[in-house]
Amino acid sequence: MFGKRGNEGSGKVGGAIAPPPPDPAAAPAASSPSILVEPSRESARQQVTPPPMQTPQRKRPARTDEYYDTKAQVFSALIDTIDLSQLSKLDGESAREEIRDIVNDIITIKNFAMSISEQEELLEDICNDVLGYGPLEPLLARDDIADIMVNGAGQTFIEVGGKTIESEIRFRDNAQLLSICQRIVSQVGRRVDESSPICDARLPDGSRVNVIAPPLSIDGPALTIRKFKKDKLTLDQLVRFGAITPEGATVLQIIGRVRCNVVISGGTGSGKTTLLNCLTNYIDRDERVITCEDTAELQLQQPHVVRLETRPPNIEGEGEITMRDLVKNCLRMRPERIIVGEVRGPEVFDLLQAMNTGHDGSMGTIHANTPRECLSRIESMIAMGGFTLPAKTVREIISSSVDVVIQAARLRDGSRRITQITEVIGMEGDVIITQDLMRYEIDGEDANGRLIGRHMSTGVGKPHFWDRARYFNEEKRLAAALDAMEAKTKE
Repeated sequence: MFGKRGNEGSGKVGGAIAPPPPDPAAAPAASSPSILVEPSRESARQQVTPPPMQTPQRKRPARTDEYYDTKAQVFSALIDTIDLSQLSKLDGESAREEIRDIVNDIITIKNFAMSISEQEELLEDICNDVLGYGPLEPLLARDDIADIMVNGAGQTFIEVGGKTIESEIRFRDNAQLLSICQRIVSQVGRRVDESSPICDARLPDGSRVNVIAPPLSIDGPALTIRKFKKDKLTLDQLVRFGAITPEGATVLQIIGRVRCNVVISGGTGSGKTTLLNCLTNYIDRDERVITCEDTAELQLQQPHVVRLETRPPNIEGEGEITMRDLVKNCLRMRPERIIVGEVRGPEVFDLLQAMNTGHDGSMGTIHANTPRECLSRIESMIAMGGFTLPAKTVREIISSSVDVVIQAARLRDGSRRITQITEVIGMEGDVIITQDLMRYEIDGEDANGRLIGRHMSTGVGKPHFWDRARYFNEEKRLAAALDAMEAKTKE
């Protein structure tokens, strides 16, 4: 019966899918039509490259031990039946249909007592395990989720609308969770296991992944996924969300257009990378841009972009490529702008040098709570890098390199706001002088606990980058935006 069904499916051909490890909890790998030729179990140990799938957004019931026992039996029978080498030739939808047909036959032959809804749940779970990332698939399919946080097999939290809530999703056990983590990181040539328990990676859609496994994570693997929306956010959308005013957005557009050196500062989850993506929209399309990241997540739309990514050491502790290695190397690649996804170490010194030596318009992000703290952190990172320069010299380098600090914040009600646009003016004695062009002030909160505030102009007149704006013929637009911002502040 199985052989017949497999031969019927052999006419369907699609994208190749490398199979995952045959863990009863983690599900088999995608393979192809002649699906029933009894493969060796060794072939099931290859890794899967999951295709994008649309999973219904519906609430799933809590899984029982009985459910997982049934699933393990069906899964085992599927592995014994399916020909992974043939299934890998199918596209995602065809492979899904083949698996569903065989699982239905297995349920019928083994006479499992299941309702139609329970059978559909089982089919969905097994297809997700084989072709995707198991229990994570329903969460990955939702575009309203910003973060997925798995704290061991039995606890999963998600962030929706700026608030963290517990999801009903859980894994059979920590072995299944670790298997899925291994499948994710293997897609970018990395690994996570007891000998290498910490790993950063990314999903095919650019979502950022961090895994920390036992023995460092005591209660089982901890998986954190920072999801990105399928549709890239723009400054116009940030205006609609209330993160910035239209006038403030115009100022940011001009800052990106006139090649100001920008550092975006903010806490975790404040929207730094989103804002960096928005600013890169205003880079001229004929400029050569080189990005340096730990995990590639920036989504630049320009045609002339080179994306670089760091590499962790191998199992012998060799072969590591650090962020500083990338920044130093990209200086030899004739960049016009250098974009560093996140500055967190001595590479900040090389970025400042680049900003100050003909690579105007370079950008980066840094974790800090205020623009002043951002500049202090840059100074501290240079010191921790082993540079023995006088403090005044370091500050002079910072003040001559950075033009604008943009502060992003996630407020206590979960909303995200651009809270300050701050210029770096220069030095006065041993102190770096800054001035705010705009800041966000909180007035209170409404009956639902949502914060009420507004963006205020500081009325400084011409900004320090006025001559740069005039050089790019943007001074009239900049003046109009600043005047409108000040008029609204006085209302």
